[in-house]
Amino acid sequence: MYTVIMSSHTADRLIESTRVLLWERGYVGTSPKAIQQHAGAGQGSMYHHFSGKPDLALAAIRRTADEMRAKAEAQFTAPGTAVERIAAYLRRERDVLKGCPIGRLTQDPDIMADPVLRAPVEETFAWLRGRLAGLLAEGRERGELPAGLDPAGTASTVVAVLQGGYVLARAAGSTEPFDQAVDGVLGLLTTHSTAR
Repeated sequence: MYTVIMSSHTADRLIESTRVLLWERGYVGTSPKAIQQHAGAGQGSMYHHFSGKPDLALAAIRRTADEMRAKAEAQFTAPGTAVERIAAYLRRERDVLKGCPIGRLTQDPDIMADPVLRAPVEETFAWLRGRLAGLLAEGRERGELPAGLDPAGTASTVVAVLQGGYVLARAAGSTEPFDQAVDGVLGLLTTHSTAR
């Protein structure tokens, strides 16, 4: 029993170390040796739990994606109108200057070139657009948003503004452009909201 707990703990440390290193160095800059050193685990431990760097990177990306979805879902399922829940999601506390943990992976050519590593990134953004589209459709059905609103197109706009806000903030070295982008898209949604 004790070995299983230690074994599970080692796998967890390896995944967390890979998440940190992918974030800081990208896929190419994250070597198995660097992962092992960061995790305080030996080569044998790493290859006991994972078949290699791609397998470990996939586990790290999936964990990041799952974490992002869970945080978003907390706002999406809270009480309030569709626009209020979307606003809570967009305005939640984030480390804006570090960027989006999933969005930044799209800038890594090695991850994007590998269909297996790209899949959780693609699935997460598809889920986010779909979830936002569902909220917007719900708002439209409840009469909170105009009948002519395109939920899918508006959801893609919200995601694009959020991701673009991260880029603008990182380029400026300030969270101000991010906040302005969020305020801007929420202003547009609120202007069209009938639940004021």
